[in-house]
Amino acid sequence: MKAATRPIHAVTTWVRRQPPKVKGFLGVVSAMTALVLLRVIVHDHDNLFVAAEAVHSLGISVLIYKLTKERTCAGLSLKSQELTALFLAVRLYCSFVMEFDIHTLLDSATLVTTLFVIYMIRFKLKASYMDDKDNFAIYYVVIPCVVLSVLIHPSTHHHIINKISWAFCVYLEAVSVLPQLRVMQNTKIVEPFTAHYVFALGIARFLSCAHWVLQVCFLSSKLESLIV
Repeated sequence: MKAATRPIHAVTTWVRRQPPKVKGFLGVVSAMTALVLLRVIVHDHDNLFVAAEAVHSLGISVLIYKLTKERTCAGLSLKSQELTALFLAVRLYCSFVMEFDIHTLLDSATLVTTLFVIYMIRFKLKASYMDDKDNFAIYYVVIPCVVLSVLIHPSTHHHIINKISWAFCVYLEAVSVLPQLRVMQNTKIVEPFTAHYVFALGIARFLSCAHWVLQVCFLSSKLESLIV
């Protein structure tokens, strides 16, 4: 067992010693490699979305356990939860008007649990909320996402409002964790439950991004085959 863990420890130690640019490059290479593997292994891309929602739900379950058992929301970002609720609400609208399927049910369940977390932080556990640490201005991410969604959105047969809304929720989902990271940076202390939640959120965001990237690649290749 020790022999098996030594190479892993050596690799992680080597990565930690690298400068930020090298770490960023390694992260990009790892993400691209994972995307290629997922495209080869996963044939039904919707499974990636289901997996992303499952991991996200697991992370929210950790938060709910923290809020209900420990009766504290210290270290949690209310703004990050509000951004999550916002993109889930928009995506739920898009799911209703564009395609009603398992995505709609999963988003509904995730939105309900996220609203419960917001309720607990805002009202039940307000005394332990670190308002001064949760100082990330959400318009820094909302406004760019709105502008980007207007400029870059899917070219499908749906109404322009629906296409812009879909793009907006995709962009906002990718950056909704930033306020939580800011809180962790300000507090200098990361609680285990918060760390587990952020880790689960990172995996969920990657799987969700992989789902949409592979979906776009699949549709593009399908259109090319039809044209040919």
